[in-house]
Amino acid sequence: MRHKLKRIAEQVMVITGASSGIGLRAAREAAERGAKVLLVDRNELALRRAVQEITACGDMAAYAVADVGVPAEAEAAARLAAERFGRIDTWVNDAGVAIYATLEQTPFDEHERLFRINYFGVVNGAQAALPYLKQGGGALITIGLTASGVPSPLLGAYAASQQAVKGFLDSLRIELAAERVPVSVTLIKPSGMETPIGEQTAHHQPQEALVPPPVHDSNIVADTIIHAAQHPRREITVGRFSRANVLVRTHFPRLLKPGAPLLMPLPADRNRLPAARDGPFGAGDDGQMRAGMQTGGRISLYTSASRHRAIAGLGIGAIAGLAALLLSRRKSLRPD
Repeated sequence: MRHKLKRIAEQVMVITGASSGIGLRAAREAAERGAKVLLVDRNELALRRAVQEITACGDMAAYAVADVGVPAEAEAAARLAAERFGRIDTWVNDAGVAIYATLEQTPFDEHERLFRINYFGVVNGAQAALPYLKQGGGALITIGLTASGVPSPLLGAYAASQQAVKGFLDSLRIELAAERVPVSVTLIKPSGMETPIGEQTAHHQPQEALVPPPVHDSNIVADTIIHAAQHPRREITVGRFSRANVLVRTHFPRLLKPGAPLLMPLPADRNRLPAARDGPFGAGDDGQMRAGMQTGGRISLYTSASRHRAIAGLGIGAIAGLAALLLSRRKSLRPD
């Protein structure tokens, strides 16, 4: 079934994880473009402040304090959006947490809680939003990571949750198509963005985690959310090396073995100990959109190309050629 999505200025959007980072950026940008936005998060102070700033500019926004890991709270947020603004046109799943540890080190309670937020938060969000989206058509957008397709040492629990999210969305998309329901299901997969996630991670390592480079300005993800809300897409990869990472890991896994030329460890600030904080399972920081230690560039040429389904294949072919060259050079350097 053909999905016809409204212009952003005509939409009612619900965005989870909206007290900081990508969610807050997307909420502000959508409101600036005329959308009515409901911000959802556990941090009431940050939500209230964000909504006050948005409405002070003459834009329309409200907030719902909710833990999307709890089905009833996600449903209550959806009801509030429909009561306040009349409907829901786009639901954005952005809430998420991370754990910086080996899988052996990861405490079971943290591992379980991470899945409650990262995976079941998406499930609960979808189940809360679909009754409203089905009424007039709309978009269900989820912010994942390139980790939905690749392993990530020291972020193993996070990577596992992202792969579970991808499996859920792939199956949901097929089911909705079979029902001929006009709901677009999109997975957006950013690479390293200048969000506070590295500073809001549960740490079981000696140094503060950093966002893996290259680090991009998270505005490009907000722009991509606005695009997906108006143009049906299955998946969009955001960032210069996101697609390269997936391609190499899928087709050239030998380049990523220990000692291989493309294997990069998760970076850390060796001069900075993990900050004392409540961890990723509390209410989060107040309105922080950017990482305090890292900044990024604004433009991703790959993302711009992939949004318009053009020339991205050329870049992928070049990446494949580079990977093949590196692999052949390693073979030629081996002693007979």
